[in-house]
Amino acid sequence: MQPGLSQRRFWLVLVILLLLSGCATAKNHYDPIEPLNRSFYSMNDAADKLVILPATRAYRAATPHGFRILVSNFFSNIGYMNTVLNDFLQGKGKQGMSDLGRFLVNSTVGFAGLGDPATGIGLKKHSEDFGQTLAVWGVPQGAYLVYPFLGPSSVRDSFGIASTYATNPLFWISLNATAPEITIPLGILSVLNTRSHLMEATNMVNELALDPYVFTREAWRQNRLYQIYDGHPPQASTEDDFDKDPFGP
Repeated sequence: MQPGLSQRRFWLVLVILLLLSGCATAKNHYDPIEPLNRSFYSMNDAADKLVILPATRAYRAATPHGFRILVSNFFSNIGYMNTVLNDFLQGKGKQGMSDLGRFLVNSTVGFAGLGDPATGIGLKKHSEDFGQTLAVWGVPQGAYLVYPFLGPSSVRDSFGIASTYATNPLFWISLNATAPEITIPLGILSVLNTRSHLMEATNMVNELALDPYVFTREAWRQNRLYQIYDGHPPQASTEDDFDKDPFGP
């Protein structure tokens, strides 16, 4: 998937549709363990409000915008081999070569990914993961899941968690117990960077959604369809069709 203006428009339309629908808690087949998921959602929400959100606000207040861009570029680049790997697993050879070139350019000329010269020379940024790859291979989505600290997922996307960590050098560095002075600050900075990007979206959910849990669940599910179809999900002809996973029951 190619991030950009089309994705922002998708999110705007999605938010409007969810708000107009009132986020009704209709019965469904894709969230069979909703009570447990809601418990984990509440736990994650409490941890966010008590610890992560205040820390993120302090981070944004203490750092200039330019610094946060460098940090975002760094973490995006260091985990980009996951996108490259899944490009090829999905049969997107041309995109895979482009993304490999993007990673190499930003890792070298971009000073370990702090800069993004690859975009300037036409190597566009994409986002692929193993959950999307499994969908392309025809694996059903399975039940919706909420993981402690990790947030929304599904049975299918759970397999992508290992791929995400395995292709990130920071994960392997973190296994070295002799380097906590590197891994701990980077881990904290990664969390703050991720949370900073979600600030506006979560504020809107908490302020406008009648049921934040349902809003988050439906937004996550439709965003996954958007990613799987590279920004061009099929049009649902009926409410029931919209509720189905096109890659499985």
